[in-house]
Amino acid sequence: MKIIKTKFKDLFVVKQFKNKDARGYLRESYKEKILRKKFIFEYFTHSKKNVLRGFHIQSKYPQSKYINVMKGKILDYVLDLRPKSKTFGKSFKIILSETNSLGLFIPKGFAHAYYSYQKENIISYKLDNYYYPKYQDGILWNDKSLNLKWPNKNPIVSNKDKKLKSFNHFLNNRYK
Repeated sequence: MKIIKTKFKDLFVVKQFKNKDARGYLRESYKEKILRKKFIFEYFTHSKKNVLRGFHIQSKYPQSKYINVMKGKILDYVLDLRPKSKTFGKSFKIILSETNSLGLFIPKGFAHAYYSYQKENIISYKLDNYYYPKYQDGILWNDKSLNLKWPNKNPIVSNKDKKLKSFNHFLNNRYK
């Protein structure tokens, strides 16, 4: 495994070791002595092609996340919502896939979203705090002020995600 820094403080990409042969492959997705993060909660999501999830953030009991694609391919976006950060309000995007064996560590204070490219996409999350639905919050994926480039202008989005706030509304109500 190798850590690849980004221009965002504490946000980094993890290049994972993959050993492939005629039987399949073995992929080393987490090694504590490399990543040096403690996770207490893990879950998987399954998303069909053209599904977009997010932008999600937990307002109380924030979470750091370590994202891996076990099957498929996604466009992963994060938004830095840490008020004192030099990259506050900026986004980072990356393709994560079963093929490229990249993981993404997202520190507390970032909102997260992804778009699924393939028929079947299985995403693994390791988190350093538990999920509390009561405190889930977010930002509308297609807010024009964010100027994000998604691969599909009409993705499959949950009703809950369609009702998320604009970036400005989120900021005005969160950081008062």
